[in-house]
Amino acid sequence: MSMPAMRPVSTIEELWALPEDGQRHELLDGVHVVTPSPTYGHQRVVSRLLAALFRATEDRPDLQVLTSPADLRLGPRTAVQPDLFVCRVDQASPPRSWPDLGTPILAIEILSPATASRDRGTKRRIYQQAGVSEYWVVDPDARLIERWTPSDARPEIVDEALEWRVDEVLLLELPLTQVFSEPSGA
Repeated sequence: MSMPAMRPVSTIEELWALPEDGQRHELLDGVHVVTPSPTYGHQRVVSRLLAALFRATEDRPDLQVLTSPADLRLGPRTAVQPDLFVCRVDQASPPRSWPDLGTPILAIEILSPATASRDRGTKRRIYQQAGVSEYWVVDPDARLIERWTPSDARPEIVDEALEWRVDEVLLLELPLTQVFSEPSGA
């Protein structure tokens, strides 16, 4: 799918000055990337993970689960929009804008044919270098999740049940059949 021509974008300020067009705009180490709206299947997986993460963090006011569109600045020439992410929040001074959130402790990208190489390559390196504690690459076709930490050279492959810990406390146990199962009547 070709994208309409637009003025060159190489800074976060130029990125944030773009008019709203329904597309997802990111700056990945100074490279402007435009992604079309996600598919129904993609959003179905997002909604299932979002619901599970909400349940997992409901007793943790220090954690906030969010979705994109978002403007997470992870470097001087890097602004990303993960599909889902979790950030620590200080209840004494809650965030007022995207820069106030800081670096997520969890970032999640759902693969699509248009984004797979970028999600597994450039964005993975960005999340690792930024110190995101965990980065999940969710592959609906293979029905698995690749879990990355900042020091990993290779991912942990999760293909049965996902466990997520924060501060060594188990917050989430999720059979992947709940993430990837087809909706009733499909």
